[in-house]
Amino acid sequence: MSDWVLLGLIGVLVVLLLLTVFGFAVYSGLFTEVVVSAGSPPVGSITLAYKFRVGPYGESGQLFTDSCSISSKLCSIGVYYDNPHTVPPEKCRFAIGRILSEGEAKPSEEQIKQFQKYGFKIFSFPAPSHVVMATFPFTTPLSIHLAVNRVHPALDTYIRERKLCAHPRLEIYKEDRIYFVCPLARQGDFYVPEMKELERKSRAVAAEAEDAQTDITGADTMSETSSISLEATTGSRDTSVATSILSPFPAGRGREEADNRSEHSYSESGASGSSFEELDLEVTGDGEGAPGLLPDLGYAEDQEVTGKWTKEPVAAERGEE
Repeated sequence: MSDWVLLGLIGVLVVLLLLTVFGFAVYSGLFTEVVVSAGSPPVGSITLAYKFRVGPYGESGQLFTDSCSISSKLCSIGVYYDNPHTVPPEKCRFAIGRILSEGEAKPSEEQIKQFQKYGFKIFSFPAPSHVVMATFPFTTPLSIHLAVNRVHPALDTYIRERKLCAHPRLEIYKEDRIYFVCPLARQGDFYVPEMKELERKSRAVAAEAEDAQTDITGADTMSETSSISLEATTGSRDTSVATSILSPFPAGRGREEADNRSEHSYSESGASGSSFEELDLEVTGDGEGAPGLLPDLGYAEDQEVTGKWTKEPVAAERGEE
């Protein structure tokens, strides 16, 4: 009889343990509904202390720990520039740090010096005009893993279905909520200086390769055209046509176009269309749009998009110069 009692107690303890684990998961947000929407951002302009890294996103945890050890009272922020599903882990780029101030408030000089002492850099993000966003409870460390596995797929689906250009992805850990924010416009403003430098170098290499290809193609084309033109004009009394064909202008034009492209600023490079169509906002009495957005958002032009982070930064505003 004592054996049965012992087995019964063990069974009760196992059930209680499972219930505890289940309750912990529920409290962490296991069954929380993920709602993705487009509208005004949950945060304004911010000044952050950050460290930039190139590598697997799994390495971000140590950076979060480092920043929290300097100041545990500030909100954490992570900025992820690449889609880990399409970009090799060793090439993913991200910035992790703490928010020093928000809105009109100015960061403390003491805090700035403290973070700089440990290798953090200071940068400011403007207040985004419109964003794709979602929130998730931040009650336990498990909440982070649940949020990553549930919110990002929901964001992917929302952005893909509406053909939006929304990147990079910001994760803001504020009090008991995690805010996932994807700017819909002026995405270049959310690239830290190291990221901009990497993109500038990448564009310079691409421009040089394109220029070299243009020179080779132009030389071959001119050589073939020259031989054909000479044969066609042999014995002809009018040589003006041959002279015009022999002109190297096409190759020169290709070089000028490549040079112009290579000189474009960071904000001008990327997609040719708008990142989101004209937003249908509710209009107030004075003619200004209300901050809320109707959910039907998309590209003004019918173009194919992937709905993921983009590896290359793109200009998000129509006609932005």
